[in-house]
Amino acid sequence: MSSPALGTGHPDPGEPPPASGSTLAISAGAVTLLRTATAVGHRKGTEASEFKRAVLDHVTYTCAKALGEATPGDLYRAFSHTVRDRLVHRWLATQATYLQRDVKRAYYLSSEFLTGRSLGLCLVNLGLYGVAEALANDCGFDLAAILEAEGDPGLGNGGLGRLAACFMDSLATLQLPATGYGIRYDYGIFEQRIEDGQQIERRDDWLQQGNPWELPRHDDAQIVRFGGRTEIRRDPDGRLRVDWVDAQVVVGLPFDSFIVGHRADTVNTLRLWAARATRDFDLKLFNEGDYVRAVEEKIHTENISKVLYPNDQTDEGKALRLKQQYFFVACSIADIVRQYKKRHSSFHLFPSRVAIQLNDTHPSIAVAELMRVLVDEERLDWEPAWAITENTLGYTNHTLMPEALERWPVPLFERLLPRHLEIIYEINRRFLRQVQTRWPGDADRLRRMSIIEEGPVRKVRMAHLATVGAHSINGVAKLHTELVKTELLSDFCRLWPERFNNKTNGVTPRRWLLYANPRLTKLISLRIGSSWIDRDLEDLVRLEAHSDDPDLLEGLWSVKKANKRHLAALVRETTGVELPRGAMYVVQVKRIHEYKRQLLAILQVIAQYLQIKRDPRAEVVPRAYLFAGKAAPGYAMARLHIKLINDVAAVINADPTVHGKLAVAFIPNYGVTLAQSIIPAADLSLQISLAGTEASGTSNMKLALNGALTIGTLDGANVEIREQVGEENFFLFGLRAGEVNLLRPGYDPADFIARSPALGEVLSLVESGFFSFGDAARFQPVVDQLRLHDPYMVCADFEAYAACQDEAAAGYRDRLGWSRRTLRNIIGARKFSSDATIRQYAREIWGLHPVDVDFGLLATPAPR
Repeated sequence: MSSPALGTGHPDPGEPPPASGSTLAISAGAVTLLRTATAVGHRKGTEASEFKRAVLDHVTYTCAKALGEATPGDLYRAFSHTVRDRLVHRWLATQATYLQRDVKRAYYLSSEFLTGRSLGLCLVNLGLYGVAEALANDCGFDLAAILEAEGDPGLGNGGLGRLAACFMDSLATLQLPATGYGIRYDYGIFEQRIEDGQQIERRDDWLQQGNPWELPRHDDAQIVRFGGRTEIRRDPDGRLRVDWVDAQVVVGLPFDSFIVGHRADTVNTLRLWAARATRDFDLKLFNEGDYVRAVEEKIHTENISKVLYPNDQTDEGKALRLKQQYFFVACSIADIVRQYKKRHSSFHLFPSRVAIQLNDTHPSIAVAELMRVLVDEERLDWEPAWAITENTLGYTNHTLMPEALERWPVPLFERLLPRHLEIIYEINRRFLRQVQTRWPGDADRLRRMSIIEEGPVRKVRMAHLATVGAHSINGVAKLHTELVKTELLSDFCRLWPERFNNKTNGVTPRRWLLYANPRLTKLISLRIGSSWIDRDLEDLVRLEAHSDDPDLLEGLWSVKKANKRHLAALVRETTGVELPRGAMYVVQVKRIHEYKRQLLAILQVIAQYLQIKRDPRAEVVPRAYLFAGKAAPGYAMARLHIKLINDVAAVINADPTVHGKLAVAFIPNYGVTLAQSIIPAADLSLQISLAGTEASGTSNMKLALNGALTIGTLDGANVEIREQVGEENFFLFGLRAGEVNLLRPGYDPADFIARSPALGEVLSLVESGFFSFGDAARFQPVVDQLRLHDPYMVCADFEAYAACQDEAAAGYRDRLGWSRRTLRNIIGARKFSSDATIRQYAREIWGLHPVDVDFGLLATPAPR
């Protein structure tokens, strides 16, 4: 058994986890297995005896330990290598099948892949979880302790990277040929600590203990160039050609991880690129005693893949970000072309064998890079090369926020990527001719649509480049797509309406239900069987027949209660906060950003606190407000919001007047593993971004799927969630996107503060220094922003939000009624499986079809 509070086990409903076993407690069965283990393999089978023998073999020969001396970390490595052996076998067969059948493949380019821990999910997908639990017990361990030994790779900032990971899981489960490409950052998103209420960033050294899930592929390394200049010449046929010369050369070394489908033989590849210098150090300089210059090239080169999202507030930071993006795109395009040329001598079939999806604007340079490869290296003429590029690339837009739509200074481009700037200029020239032909004399439209933004410093608009170079542009929720079409890229949509489409995001049920919430998984399966796991969750609709079954409704309440008990223990351990018994858990877990309005949430908490203080004897629904998320290191206001939440929590949690009625906790270092503990325990999900700012959101889907009711605005995927779960099971408040646009030109937050005595009192209390031990200046920037500007209309939505919170609390008093609404959320959230989303991508954008793995082809060498 293992603890669902860690998101790693499959215990019976309501059962607490046992304590971890001693490393010395070894059963007779384990000793027998150890004695009979052989060194020759057992590397493919999934029978319990084969798996157990292989694990014990790895304890001896991979970890070089006697079983009696092994630690949980040793067992983790042994389990991981045993699982990886089985993935390699399937991967070889999968790749051989793709090669021999010459199938079309999708290549997913993303600067983030937030995969989470691998061992537990792989065991679930391979059907080996129970076997692993039994073996761990035989060896004197709790499987939870073994799973805890794995690091949590932070190779993503939040939803974007987690979506990419969900998509890779679904692609393998649906047997669709695909490869994910990204960057193997030495240090991922920072480890967050809270000290004196403030966010402190520590490096995320996820590779410190090694990574048993990856394999370096030295034979597939690629060469990437930066800087230099271009030269024009004529080739032997008399055609003009461009050479990129005198450039700095960087090596891209690929590391492969294997993505296994659930109950499927398909194993796809996640290939992450690490930057390496062409030489480690200059021996001559070293021998002369100039030790710094001797390794200078290595340091500068490997900085490219050193850190996820380096601070780009400086010119050096901007240059590094652009280098990162081009580095992984150039490596990936070269790798894709290499694989294609294994079976093809010309490029006329390229779009029918290759679909490249750009996950947001970060990989947009792929448009220019693919053109460079086709024109400069493969010697195609411009027109056929452009047709191939357009028909191969798809672009997913993930944001309406201007700061996320990257625009790079032309001088920076000219210095780092001179050939690409030339290609972009030519793409833009031909594109603007199209626009001019369609709308003659419309100079303002030309200015708006140009890939090059004019100004004191000319800039390359990367979102425009991706839009011009892709045959498909999709948003990630119905509302978001509509805003992309009507506001963000409206001119492009008028020119090419057929290119724009919606693909609402989804989440993988394997990670976010089967693995994160085994109690709920078991309860559902006892009612409708287990087939729902393999059918895009559509079978969850069968739960509707049980919506008035008191046993099921009580079961849902009990499952939630057990999950909350384990989360309460985790909160107590990590923050010291004691959550009230019987409290409604109100959860906001996501990146800390002003538009997501964590500030609105904490202001309402203060208002509730004051209300209890005024009437301590009034009967209230106990509430625990739980926050988690990271703020970008350079984002001062978001960091101040974290400080405010923690300072408010410190005052409230220490006040005996509200003890047992109200508690607040900020849980540090939010990531996939922590999410697996928080989400199953949530009663109320806060999705309160200002309407028109959130592209989609996926935490809203994960929380609804695990039975939390949503309190939210009509923003992002909230719109579709509300449609699916029913209006009566969603707590709606706030301005609509159209109302925001109408209000914004003359918006004065003072008007709304004057109309809300509660908000005025809250702001005055914060301003007085009550939550900052008399330091009135600490949160003055927050209050000034609200009083004078309030760009995300917190003041305008405050009263409606507070009233909606009261409505939710009243609903929570009805235990069976709340459980019935919980059930409706679970059923409605079935529509937000990433399997369904990927089926749409495959059918409507990529032209991809499922492929059955043929193990008989293993005699044929597989491509890498």
